[in-house]
Amino acid sequence: MGQSKKWYNFKFFLAFAAPTAFIFITVIVIPFVYGLAMSFTDTNGISSTNQFVGFQNYIKVFQDKIFWKSMLTTLKYVLGCVILTNVLAFVIAYLLTTGIRGQNFLRAAFFTPNLLGGIVLGLVWRFIFQNAVVYIGTSLHIPIFEQSWLADPDKALITMVIVTVWQLSGYMMIIYVAGFMGISKDVLEAADIDGCNYMQKIIKVEAPLMVPSFIICLFLTLSRCFMVYDVNISLTKGEPFGSTVLVSLNIFREAFNNQNYGTGQAEAFLLFLIIAAISLTQVYAGKKMEVEQ
Repeated sequence: MGQSKKWYNFKFFLAFAAPTAFIFITVIVIPFVYGLAMSFTDTNGISSTNQFVGFQNYIKVFQDKIFWKSMLTTLKYVLGCVILTNVLAFVIAYLLTTGIRGQNFLRAAFFTPNLLGGIVLGLVWRFIFQNAVVYIGTSLHIPIFEQSWLADPDKALITMVIVTVWQLSGYMMIIYVAGFMGISKDVLEAADIDGCNYMQKIIKVEAPLMVPSFIICLFLTLSRCFMVYDVNISLTKGEPFGSTVLVSLNIFREAFNNQNYGTGQAEAFLLFLIIAAISLTQVYAGKKMEVEQ
């Protein structure tokens, strides 16, 4: 009887978990391990024979000024996107959980940009910045908009931040909406009875109870912004003068344009370690701040 139950549980596992596990292993685990192995070779993607070079590729990465310049640019981009996306998403979620008229429609409207692919999104906003914004600026004689921001090294990265915030804030808003709806009404009523005003209720009551939502949204925005490639290639192509080359685009160019697959994989693995360290630190710090209702 016990043996048949174990067999039944095993078949149950195969029916539901095995397909997902197979896809995860073939799409994530095997390519990751293969890429890590490539980072220790001199492969160029063409030659049939690859030589083991040890840590030479990693030494090249640490000496590569272009890579670290792209990493610094990425950090600036991530910092702007993470702060603005979460602040905007939190504010919108708060407003759309106050019972205002048409809040369900507005939630769907704010979420819609997240459904657009990064390539399409970049091309659409490229047209907006190069044509629509410039036309409005010249027509209304607004100096800051009379020239395309995409042609200005000091403003091109700002355009990427704007586009990313516009895309991600709706998705993060949904998570914050779920967090607000999960707050017990008894807690809010108790705050009102204790005499909390509008801001005190947000800062001292609702925000601490929203920590799980903050953890999820920060983790998602950090990981997605660090690895962004599609918006980068379609909106700015790393220009002007290489001022908007993010680290993912730099890795792609190193691996496929320069045909240095080993060095490109070393850069990719180093990026993985940086993202993992930052994300795990953020999650650990956030978990310590959680409070129970």
